Amino acid sequence: MLEGPDATAQSYPNKPIRVLAPEAGGGVDFVARVIAREMSLSMGQQVVIDNRGGAGGIIAGDTVVKSAPDGYTLLFYGPAIFLLPYLRERVPFDAAKDLAPVSLAVTTPNVLVVHPSLPVKSVRELIALAKAKPGALSDAGANTGSSAHLTAELFKAMAGVDIVRVPFKGVGPALNALIAGQVHLMFPSAGSITPHVKSGRLRAIAVTSAKPSALTPGLPTVAASGVPGYESVAVFGVFAPAQTPPDIIARLQREIARATSNPEVRKRFLDAGVEPVGSTPEEYASTIRRETAKWGKLIRDLGIKEE
Repeated sequence: MLEGPDATAQSYPNKPIRVLAPEAGGGVDFVARVIAREMSLSMGQQVVIDNRGGAGGIIAGDTVVKSAPDGYTLLFYGPAIFLLPYLRERVPFDAAKDLAPVSLAVTTPNVLVVHPSLPVKSVRELIALAKAKPGALSDAGANTGSSAHLTAELFKAMAGVDIVRVPFKGVGPALNALIAGQVHLMFPSAGSITPHVKSGRLRAIAVTSAKPSALTPGLPTVAASGVPGYESVAVFGVFAPAQTPPDIIARLQREIARATSNPEVRKRFLDAGVEPVGSTPEEYASTIRRETAKWGKLIRDLGIKEE
C-alpha cells in the first residue's frame, strides 16, 4: 500500500475543490467558472467558485494561505495579490512565499476608450489635448492597484501627461461613469467594453498589448501610436498554498491546460475578450516575477497607496 504524498496525489481529488475568486459577475469570475466547470467534468469532483472580493484580494489570499496544502483550496487571481505590499503597510501573508503558482489561465489586453464627446480619435490626439490642457481631462480609475488603474498610470507616466484619476469601487461603476460622460477616458479590459464600443457609447482608441491583438481587430497599439515601449496585459491564473505536493500541482495544471485548450472553451473566451493560455507552473512563476517587478516599481515611483 502506498503511503505519504504519492498516495495522496494518486487518490486526489476525493472531495470537492474550492476556488476563491474576486467579486461575482465580473470577467475574472466568468473565466474562473468556465474553467471550474470543465475541471469538474474531467476530475469527477465538483470544483466550486467561492467569491471573496474586497480588500484588494487580502481576504481571498489569506483564506487560501491559511488552508491545508492539499489541493482542495485554490485561488484564482492576477498579479494584484503580489502587489499588496507595495500598496498597503500591512499584509497578513507573503504571496511570493505563501502561494504556489499552478497555471496562467488567461491573458487579456486593456483598451484605451474615451467618451464620444471627447474630440480625439488617436493616442497622439489625446496626448496633444492633455498637454494643451493639463489637469482638465479625467480617467476612471477603478480599484486602486487594479489592471485598469495601473495601466492608466503607466500611460500617464510614459506619455508625460497630467490626467486626473477619479477612483471608483470596481470596473462596473467606472464604466458607467465613463458612458455617462462624468469622466473622459479609461483603460478597461478588452472583454468589458466590446458591447459599448459596438453601440457607439464609447470610442476605442488603442490596445495596450505590445502587438495588435486579434481580440481587438483594427485597433492600433498604444506603443505604435505615440508611446514607444508601452505595454500592459492583464494575466490571471490559479495558485495553491505553498507546500502543496508537486504531483497535485502537476495534476491541477494538466486539468487547467485541458480546459483552456478545449475548442468550445477557447471560443467562449475569445468571444469574451480573453486569450486562453494554460501555462506550466514555472512559466507562470516567471510571469508573476516579471509583472510584480514592473508594476511594483511603478507603484513605488508614483507613491500609489490604497485609499
